[in-house]
Amino acid sequence: MARLLVTGGAGFIGTNFVYYWLEHHAGDRVVVLDALTYAGSRANLAPVEERGEFRFVHGDVCDTELVEDLLRSEELDTIVHFAAESHVDRSIEGPDAFIRTNMVGTHSVLKAARRVWLDERSCPRHRFHHISTDEVYGSLLPADPPFTEVTRYAPNSPYSASKAASDHLVRAYHRTYGLSTTISNCSNNYGPYQFPEKLIPLSISLLLDGKPLTVYGDGLHVRDWLFVEDHCRGIDSILVRGNPGEVYNLGGNSECANLDLIRALCSLLDDRVLELQDARLRYPRALALNGSSSETLISYVADRLGHDRRYAIDCGKVVDTCDFRPRVNLETGLAKTVDWYLTHPERLARRWQKSNSESQGVE
Repeated sequence: MARLLVTGGAGFIGTNFVYYWLEHHAGDRVVVLDALTYAGSRANLAPVEERGEFRFVHGDVCDTELVEDLLRSEELDTIVHFAAESHVDRSIEGPDAFIRTNMVGTHSVLKAARRVWLDERSCPRHRFHHISTDEVYGSLLPADPPFTEVTRYAPNSPYSASKAASDHLVRAYHRTYGLSTTISNCSNNYGPYQFPEKLIPLSISLLLDGKPLTVYGDGLHVRDWLFVEDHCRGIDSILVRGNPGEVYNLGGNSECANLDLIRALCSLLDDRVLELQDARLRYPRALALNGSSSETLISYVADRLGHDRRYAIDCGKVVDTCDFRPRVNLETGLAKTVDWYLTHPERLARRWQKSNSESQGVE
């Protein structure tokens, strides 16, 4: 039986991972450490709060002593490190928080793991799994082959640069100190519990409210999309079958231009809203209820600074080594996501707006 510390476990992917792990690994201990910044919510985990194998701790990953105490007192043998600032626009507006959480925070957790697991020799069999992003590899041209695990790092935003630095720290702790680590670089995640500052939930929120949906540049920036449940399965497969010191790319095999994705969301939302019995009460501004199309709300703004043109993931290594393949295609995943938000409208109530909101696009 494993005993896990899940940092950032009250955020989007962390929450989904906690539910996934408790469902698929009966008897395992799961301890969540989360600072509950704007994108994390303890309410996300309310259904599991009373379970004996679960514990929530409100705290900061930069508090090395706290992490050490948890590793000792809970006799934890696995860390799944989600805790991170992850919004590119926010990193452009204020990079300091990204440096602190993504770099200093990761180093803090690594130091704690080294101290307890190696220096004190309390856990000879352990694993530190670090969640990273495909954005560390930079940008691809339309005809370029997808990123592999040996693609040269070339981050283009403060966010991706901070994640690249944290990846290097994890690798260094394995090579220098012998800490048993793995890293996964994933493509764009989507699904339930995502904070509505990211492209899909933000678009859903704006469209249901009948507000303009502004697209950066020409909208032809391409991303690969990974349904969050598939991501959780991918992490599981790496923890079980992955080799210490290795990096694994996790993607959804679902490349799509942002504009095409938004148009698909418009069509899907229009259909779903018309099927709701209380749609006029819940979403009175939705254009579909007035015989119009949500697609008319799309407009364009100047492109974002340093905007990467395309990301694409080659999953061959994790398929061959860990027997992982994504199960949810983009069409099915979008339908699942839209249906979840329509039944959880309170999740769309808060979203971040830049001070100069007219220049903000969705991404």
